[in-house]
Amino acid sequence: MTTAQHTQILTDQQIKRIVQRLAYQVYEQHVDAKELIIAAVKGNGTYVAKAVCEQLAAICQVKITYTEILLNKQQPIEQEVRLQPEPVHNKGKSSVIVVDDVLNSGRTLLFALLPFVKMGCKSIQTLVLVDRNHRSFPVSADYIGMTLATTMQEHVEVKIEKGKFSAWLS
Repeated sequence: MTTAQHTQILTDQQIKRIVQRLAYQVYEQHVDAKELIIAAVKGNGTYVAKAVCEQLAAICQVKITYTEILLNKQQPIEQEVRLQPEPVHNKGKSSVIVVDDVLNSGRTLLFALLPFVKMGCKSIQTLVLVDRNHRSFPVSADYIGMTLATTMQEHVEVKIEKGKFSAWLS
């Protein structure tokens, strides 16, 4: 569907299938894990992360701890990046999946990783719904719902309205 310079690139049903596939990929990589920390970048990353948590809970017995990453996306250096709630973890034994909706330059994900680097986690991976491949920072996604070739002038927006997901290109 196209509306006034906006093109829908993913429907709710497509996103649900993608989230289910991503959950299976995470589980396959962490089949022996006792616990996974799913950390959402506050905003649309929250909705994607919660959907992944629901799928993981349906397919495996791994304990899932959910937390949100609070950071200033426009000026991440201005304020300390915080976790809410602060997860209880076993130093060197916790595996973390940092989740956001769209990966563009990599700046947001780079700053979102900092609290977990300081915690001394066993592993830290990233999961995104849409990867635009416009890196300015050395960050990549380990789990990708969709890779989309865009120009720098185009914008990808994930919308959540009345519990329904959609992704749009403008």
